[in-house]
Amino acid sequence: MAKYDEGFKRAVVQEYLSGSKGFRMLASQYGVDGATIRRWVEGYRQHGEAGIRRKYSRYDARFKLSVLQRMWREELTYRQVIALFDLRGGTAVVASWERRYHEGGLDALEPQPRGRPKKMTRPKSPESVPARPTAMRTLEELRKENECLRAEVAYLKKLDALVRAKQQAAPKKRKP
Repeated sequence: MAKYDEGFKRAVVQEYLSGSKGFRMLASQYGVDGATIRRWVEGYRQHGEAGIRRKYSRYDARFKLSVLQRMWREELTYRQVIALFDLRGGTAVVASWERRYHEGGLDALEPQPRGRPKKMTRPKSPESVPARPTAMRTLEELRKENECLRAEVAYLKKLDALVRAKQQAAPKKRKP
């Protein structure tokens, strides 16, 4: 969802272009960041009405590389590049393209899949298969489980007895 509609952007840009107010005054009047207004004005100057419309686009790696090469060749700033090529998303878009290109080359500029990754299904191993409900177990499985539980209880009782014996055997301190 767009934060500002097209009509609002157009009105702010026209007010700036009329020369009556600057970026700062418009920013405080409308509660919009001055850099945002500056971006709207530059987009309008470069591309007309299309420069302030919402735009949905994904760029391929070759386009991103051509943008970066032109930026380096003509020594343009990020702000100039986004105005020239009508890129949305602010200067961070071009900065991330440049960073990714330096880190991984042309392959790093390939479009990334959007959204949440699909759930991966794991192959079921015998350990990850949940135990069957008690009603469906065989008599042998129930006897084996019962034996394990009895051994566990016996172990815990023996451990408790040893701890108590150790506490009783320890010398007690006398109070002065």
